[in-house]
Amino acid sequence: MPTDPPSSPWRRHPRQPDARPAAPRHAREGQAHEAPQPAERPARSEELRLYGLNAVQAVFARRPDAIRKLYLAEDRIPRLQPLLKWCVANRVGYRVVDEADLHKLAASKHHEGVVADVLREPPQSLAAWLGALPAGPCCALWLDGVGNPHNLGAILRSAAHFGVSALLLPKHSPLALSGAAARVAEGGAEAVPFVRLGREDNAIAQLHGAGFTLAATVVRGGADLFSARLPARLVYVLGAEGEGMDAALADGCDLRLSIPGSGAVESLNVSAATAVLLAQWARLR
Repeated sequence: MPTDPPSSPWRRHPRQPDARPAAPRHAREGQAHEAPQPAERPARSEELRLYGLNAVQAVFARRPDAIRKLYLAEDRIPRLQPLLKWCVANRVGYRVVDEADLHKLAASKHHEGVVADVLREPPQSLAAWLGALPAGPCCALWLDGVGNPHNLGAILRSAAHFGVSALLLPKHSPLALSGAAARVAEGGAEAVPFVRLGREDNAIAQLHGAGFTLAATVVRGGADLFSARLPARLVYVLGAEGEGMDAALADGCDLRLSIPGSGAVESLNVSAATAVLLAQWARLR
């Protein structure tokens, strides 16, 4: 039999218009005490709805104070006991809900029995990231036009696996972590920080000043990745599938690299290419 969940102080707030699915009315609450009302509720843009076991547990392991609400299936209670006890101790509300409600809350069937509302971690500035960066080998990814959440999630998973130091986002890029991307990343979203760049020429100059070489990854016409001498401090610049990266940005890079293949297909998916690029950099270290 599943272990009974600890009592939960579900925070109650006046109902506000919300584009996301509302908490199911018939959900079972573990009500212990009425939590004090916070002075100011975070803006919706500051919150992110996560789903998936590894994605939620990664936030709990690294940033537990970011968790605002938790919904879970009854059969997840034993697995999530530490998180539930933390919720009770810190007066964070949770609800045990059924499978259909989890589908609605996550807007996905791939929730793995748990959904959480968490505070977003804001991107760092390039100057702050470089200032805290230790000396020695370091690899980062500059994402130019990558927008598919599943590609972003797969890139984050590979980046976490190979110890990438950051994802660099152009100044006006709309790219941001979503619940779908975090689930695909399987916890990797908490391991790789996002860094927001300023003007492109300034960002390139700052990276050069910190000893980085920039490598544009291109479908054809670049040096063979597997025979190239990759520097210890490297930024791979990745473009979106189809359009590729901005031509001016590619021209501003120090290297052009291509992944050789059989020619049976034009190229690899950007997330698969990222895994190959990172594996080669890691192998040479």
